[in-house]
Amino acid sequence: MGPAPGITTVSGAFYMVKEDTVLTFTDCAVVPEPTPEQLADSGVAAARDRRRIVGDEPVVAFLSYSTKGSAAGPRIARVQQALAMLAARRPPLDFAFDGELQADAALVADVATRKAPGSRAAGCANVLVFPDLDSGNIGYKLVQRLGGWEAIGPILQGLARPVADLSRGATADDIVDTAAVVVLQAGEA
Repeated sequence: MGPAPGITTVSGAFYMVKEDTVLTFTDCAVVPEPTPEQLADSGVAAARDRRRIVGDEPVVAFLSYSTKGSAAGPRIARVQQALAMLAARRPPLDFAFDGELQADAALVADVATRKAPGSRAAGCANVLVFPDLDSGNIGYKLVQRLGGWEAIGPILQGLARPVADLSRGATADDIVDTAAVVVLQAGEA
């Protein structure tokens, strides 16, 4: 079936749901140590699918332990390179994105005002791109188990046609939710 147009990396997302709030967490299921290009692909695929699945405008935050240069190192540089690659893509992307952002700067407006003033994504992100599989997988499970959010997924993204995967512990409700998401993925963007 191959990758979707403009994407070379298959990644996995979870849709984290609590009351009327839906957050997309990516990649939490496929690529252990993503390259900058793979991080960029994951962000693009998550933004495309969010429009189909949730029906709102994606606001993508590339997460890190640093916000806008507050620290330095190879892991931060990888996220910064992903952002540069994303900004250089043609045609221009039609969604807001920014990084590197700590999770609080990505999600909390008051924190974003202090840590990332002028950011298009800080404080209002609904798509979180994790820097590696460890942090993504740990993050979604903490939010699910301690925060009481429903985790729908993993949903594979970046493919030409919808494909889903289910955890060994999937319940009947998990299967129904995942099937519904795959139907939404199949719709036109």
